[in-house]
Amino acid sequence: MLTNLTIKNYALIDHLQVSFNTGLTIITGETGAGKSILLGGLSLILGKRADLSHVKDNSKKCIIEATFDIAKYNLKSIFKAEDLDYEAQTIIRREILPSGKSRAFINDTPVNLDSLQILGERLLDIHSQHQTLQLTNDNFQFQVIDALAKNQTSLQVYASLLKEFKDLKVELKSLQEKKNTAIKELDYHSFLLKELEEAKLVSGELEALEIEYETLNNVEDIKERLSISNHIINNEEVGIVSNLTELKNQFSKLSDYSSQYHSIFERIESSLIELDDVRSEIESLQESLDANPNRLEQVNTKLQIIHNLLQKHTVSSVEELLQIKQELGSKVFETENLDMIISEKELAIQSIVSKLLSESEIIHNKRVAVIPKLITQLESILSTLGMPNAKFNITLEPTGTFLNNGSDDLQFLFSANKGGQFNELKKSASGGELSRIMLAIKSILSKYMQLPTIMFDEIDTGVSGEISNKMAIIMQQMSKTMQVFTITHLPQIASKGDTHFKVFKEDVNNVTQTQLKQLNQNDRIVEIAQMLGGSDVSLSAIAHAKELLN
Repeated sequence: MLTNLTIKNYALIDHLQVSFNTGLTIITGETGAGKSILLGGLSLILGKRADLSHVKDNSKKCIIEATFDIAKYNLKSIFKAEDLDYEAQTIIRREILPSGKSRAFINDTPVNLDSLQILGERLLDIHSQHQTLQLTNDNFQFQVIDALAKNQTSLQVYASLLKEFKDLKVELKSLQEKKNTAIKELDYHSFLLKELEEAKLVSGELEALEIEYETLNNVEDIKERLSISNHIINNEEVGIVSNLTELKNQFSKLSDYSSQYHSIFERIESSLIELDDVRSEIESLQESLDANPNRLEQVNTKLQIIHNLLQKHTVSSVEELLQIKQELGSKVFETENLDMIISEKELAIQSIVSKLLSESEIIHNKRVAVIPKLITQLESILSTLGMPNAKFNITLEPTGTFLNNGSDDLQFLFSANKGGQFNELKKSASGGELSRIMLAIKSILSKYMQLPTIMFDEIDTGVSGEISNKMAIIMQQMSKTMQVFTITHLPQIASKGDTHFKVFKEDVNNVTQTQLKQLNQNDRIVEIAQMLGGSDVSLSAIAHAKELLN
């Protein structure tokens, strides 16, 4: 419920702060006093787009803040979904800055208008004449029937299935389009893949092949240089080994004279051992090195294949070619298996369709079951509101199509007069009749679901006398289970409120301002007397006002 409202620098309101109670709250005031300004401010709390023209003083920011007691509203899941801090006393604030930008906060957390609207519609229902026209809308009519049918859980399941169904349909269409394109590319991809497979590529082989090619291509030169190197090492007279051995012998004899000589001896000995290893390796290379024209041709051919593939695919390594091969393999495999994938997707769609049909049938049957009850209650309430001949003809027909809220086509027909033809509400009901029908529906809904705070904006338009008294009694009954506000010009309704506020204008320092004042008992008597007989209050009007209040 709405517990507090603060408005600063908005339209004709300089600063307004007011607290509200449970029950039925009445708001009255002369035409033009500023009741619409109050509703405009509340609309901003619900996520309506801000307009700088509504700011009273453009040099200051406009602030509208509302506090709601939401402990009984079961809204924790919404706060969690919107990533907001849940507070039993939730504060919503809108600010319009002098620059024209607006900001919104829920419990001091900045939010966008979408989040504000999602929460706002669960907190406050401003029922204007425009909303009365929603009565003629199929979606609203379905909401009424589904509330009585307790279809909320089934509709959630249906909505989840419908989303999955639509997603699968999109995926199937994409696969079918992909198949048409892939078939054209299959031959080319298969050819490229075959080339790469026949190349029998191995990671790292390009470097090894290039080294082997250089060796085989220069085998005679390598042999000659290895032979010369071997001669330089092993020649008995001038070879390195012979000379180094002699050097070793000399220092072997000197090593006894000094540690320095011994150190040199050890280094010579180490060099001789290393040289012996080099000699062995050269001899091994000489033995293993043979001219092999066939192998040279094989290596050259493989290198040519690899370089052609690198150039063709505009890459620089065998590893990249192997990656391309893997990707081509996946594309070819996917194309060759698209029919199977499409078949699996079609089976999944058939399964979802079966579940949707089952769920939509459950929704349909529940709706059909409560329609007679809805008609009886509507006609009973409207009879007390001066429409004794009001009749409804509500029918449902399965369409075979999955709509957003089931598969039903709804005919919500109305006749106001005995023997009259049934027709759509927008064609057969006047403005006053629509207001009474909407009040009857809201009254019925309040028995079946936790409705947010509701604010009726002149729902009594087009009615008077005893009918308005009956409307007031219905709003009183509704206010026992929810917070109800009503803006009215009728004294019969004004007298039924638990709390009464008056909207009025006054001039402060030659500037007109809108004010909101809570009326005490004596103030209410005067206000209702003025509503009855005008600004010149007569004794009979006072007496009548007291009678209405009692």
